[in-house]
Amino acid sequence: MKITSNPRTTKTMTAAQAIVECMKTEGISDAFCVPGESYLPLMDALYDESSIRLISARHESGAAFMADGYAKSSLKPGVVMATRGVGASNLSIGVHTAYQDSTPMIVFLGQVHSKFRGREGFQEIDLEQYFRHTAKWAVEVKAPERVAEIVQRAFRIAQTGRPGPVVVSLPEDVLPAEAEMTFGPPAVKPKPVPAQEEIKLVEELLATSEKPLIIAGGGVKTSEAEDALVSFAEKYSLPVIAAFRRQDVFPNNHRLYAGHLGLGTNANILQTVKEAGTILAIGTRLSEVTTQDYQILAPEKKLIHIDISYDVIGKVYSPDIGIVADAKKALKALERMEIKSTWKSWVNSRRRAFEEISSLGVSHKDAINKHIVSVMAGMLPDNALVTNDAGNFAGWLHAFYPFKGKHTYVGPTSGAMGYGLPGALGAKLALPDKPVIALAGDGGFMMTMQELETAVRYKIPVISLVFNNDMYGTIRMHQEMHYPEKVIGTDLGRISFKNLAESVGAEGYLVKSADEFSEAFDAALQNNVPAVIEIMTEKEQISVSSTITQIRDRAKR
Repeated sequence: MKITSNPRTTKTMTAAQAIVECMKTEGISDAFCVPGESYLPLMDALYDESSIRLISARHESGAAFMADGYAKSSLKPGVVMATRGVGASNLSIGVHTAYQDSTPMIVFLGQVHSKFRGREGFQEIDLEQYFRHTAKWAVEVKAPERVAEIVQRAFRIAQTGRPGPVVVSLPEDVLPAEAEMTFGPPAVKPKPVPAQEEIKLVEELLATSEKPLIIAGGGVKTSEAEDALVSFAEKYSLPVIAAFRRQDVFPNNHRLYAGHLGLGTNANILQTVKEAGTILAIGTRLSEVTTQDYQILAPEKKLIHIDISYDVIGKVYSPDIGIVADAKKALKALERMEIKSTWKSWVNSRRRAFEEISSLGVSHKDAINKHIVSVMAGMLPDNALVTNDAGNFAGWLHAFYPFKGKHTYVGPTSGAMGYGLPGALGAKLALPDKPVIALAGDGGFMMTMQELETAVRYKIPVISLVFNNDMYGTIRMHQEMHYPEKVIGTDLGRISFKNLAESVGAEGYLVKSADEFSEAFDAALQNNVPAVIEIMTEKEQISVSSTITQIRDRAKR
């Protein structure tokens, strides 16, 4: 980023106008909201700023998920706005998602008038306290003249170190007040480089390793280090496994890709981690899902952990070598190591093990879900972007869809239901030239399906695939595992998602076979308008690996 000789400017304007000025400084072109009277001056200031598009959603959770999907895809902070305690509560799921997913997000929340604070005013919540442990920073602006300072700090905190959400509370009397504002330059993200001594330590450890393995996470994507990771892995013939829901961090069709550590991970992939003697974790917090309930990184394994945040290193596993560094800078620096690869035959065997269980070949015995993924892989260009909601349907996507390029996947590592459609809308606005497909189950889709009208209103052409089995499938699976045949609370009523789509002006399709899906999917891609394809699936095939009957039989034994 070029720094000008005189980066600071001083202007007299309202606090609301100052917020918009800060957004412009940071290069924000899209913001998301559900409107509210407590921050009307901010909306009015956005009306006067043609460079920023305001997307008004149907629900605050949808708006927050849109901001998250936008941020993940654009690599810029997602901006979302809501009103007071009620709007804040509704979008809190998006704040939690951004926190667990390390997504940079700025949340502007209208707050009650300063004179009414502490009196349990209309819709009053102490927003700083409410968000303190699910945001990187939560702050209330009490003086108009400090708006520029605080908002620019918010953007800096959201983007630097481990990215995350920042919540800014805006009392309604502060926003229209005028003051002299001083604006600094946009935030510059530090990119620390490993010290020479650290590089030497890594070199010495890898030189004595027999079966090293890379686990690559979202930090690689944030630092735009995907190409650097490929170059590094190729130089030393290192196999790469993607952390939970970071599959596009490394080309899945590459000879060094060995799988994805997610929910219901196949035994072949777990065996790769089990056999590895040294783990090189790059840009991952080694979450509960990635580490399979914190089980797969056994004490005897050597761990090299590289992350942009010192808070992440050692939080889960104490590393043999911990390096605070930008993923891209670290990978390029580590390419200077002199290491002789002695593990190539093992790498080849683990790639074959992955290929055995990820084949897209289908037969009449396979669930329709796998047929759908096979059709998608055959019809979509390599640059297409896929999002998914929470649910067992995603198991087929994660197990079989080949993510071949960067910026082709967006999904919530927090496991939030309702994410798929609004996340896709945010991603499509950030990357308009990519086809964007959202996958959801009937349970998750109903939580935010109202945002389909938002897609129609703003002409955002995403295609939603809804896998309909009339139940909360993931919870039903666990119910059958722990309390077999005692089904309660997980059955859902029959809904026509095709008709719902058409009722808000989107295209709707209903399919019951792979052939019908192929025809509908082709039409939806060609028409390039918001569309829903409802896919009727069976309750019995509840996951990639098990039927309900099989789960019940295992429980009886």
